[in-house]
Amino acid sequence: MMKKLLTIVCSALCMLAFTACGNTAAPAGAPPAASGAQQAQTPPGGHKILVAYYSGTGNTKATAERIAAKLSADLFEIVPSEPYTQADLNYNDENSRVMREHNDPSLRHPGLRQAAPDGFAAYDVVFVGYPIWWGEASWVLDDFVTQNDFTGKTVIPFCTSVSSPLGESAAHLAARAGTGTWRDGMRFRGAASADEVAAWVSELDL
Repeated sequence: MMKKLLTIVCSALCMLAFTACGNTAAPAGAPPAASGAQQAQTPPGGHKILVAYYSGTGNTKATAERIAAKLSADLFEIVPSEPYTQADLNYNDENSRVMREHNDPSLRHPGLRQAAPDGFAAYDVVFVGYPIWWGEASWVLDDFVTQNDFTGKTVIPFCTSVSSPLGESAAHLAARAGTGTWRDGMRFRGAASADEVAAWVSELDL
């Protein structure tokens, strides 16, 4: 009798253990769990974000890189067909390239090595960064905004300068572009710090 009772108890315990193990499996038809790598590649807010910039002295480049890092965004450097050298950007030399272009607006179309990155149409948020030249966006940006279609995109301008404000530079770029939803821009004094970028990006609520 005792042996039969022990057999029944052991059988019951085995059944319970089997049932408990079975309950840990995912239900039929459930989607697989996303891996950590896949989650890390998803940008905040689910947007596909591009940070496009032209940088003359490196300040805009550093700021753009910090914005891209904060938002897990792609970077695209806007490069003139003939890049500017340090001598070209010498504002104290009346014969420098930038001074000649400033004095003769017909020279302000340097052309671009590449108008936009591959897959530009897929981006729904585009940051546009530039230095301020004589109170306006560097004219290198003119070709970028006129050669690309920003329809359906949110465009967020930012600039760097030592003392000049953002002014009407972003509004003028938006007018030249003619497409896209342009938000208010941001001006950074020199290369923005990581904290400055983080504070601004959080206000954008992307």
